[in-house]
Amino acid sequence: MSKQSPRIQTELPNAAMLQAKLEMALAQAQAHGASAAEAALDASQGLSVRIRKGEVDAVEFQADRDLAVTLYNGQRKGSATTTDLSEDAIKKVVQQAWSIASHTGEDPWAGLADPEGMASHFPDLDLCHPWALDMNAAIDLACECEATALAVDKRIHNSEGAEVDSREGISAYANSHGFFGSHHATNHGFSCSVIAKQNDQM
Repeated sequence: MSKQSPRIQTELPNAAMLQAKLEMALAQAQAHGASAAEAALDASQGLSVRIRKGEVDAVEFQADRDLAVTLYNGQRKGSATTTDLSEDAIKKVVQQAWSIASHTGEDPWAGLADPEGMASHFPDLDLCHPWALDMNAAIDLACECEATALAVDKRIHNSEGAEVDSREGISAYANSHGFFGSHHATNHGFSCSVIAKQNDQM
């Protein structure tokens, strides 16, 4: 393994950046005449490595951005999504949602929760623990995990592979009641599956 290995080069947006994008979408919804609107934006990135019998089987780098907009035209509802966060794309996705909301059937239960039902306090749940893991380190960890599992018992004779996965993301939600909330979280793990054999049984 080389000392330098690829790492994800993208940088996650912060909550203020997400809020600006969501406010842009809500302003566009208001301009169309929506009676209410809500929008959610997710940004995430991650690294996943899978090995089998000490050999690299797959390496995946992931970087996603997803904006979902829902507009209400009275009791009519329309939703649309985009992965493009440019101003023109946000205008287009709001237009798509408004077009749907203008032609769909009425639903007496469609709409936002009451304003007084919106949360106003957001406790810190300590969900974000970034892991400075590059590709080579992930491969080494997966190989170590598999080797350790294979060494547990002499009856273990095969492996279905080991995987190391590390992901980080930030999610935000806003609506026309003036609500905005966001959370930043990470998810890390590694796993291994091995096969044991004794006599004719596996």
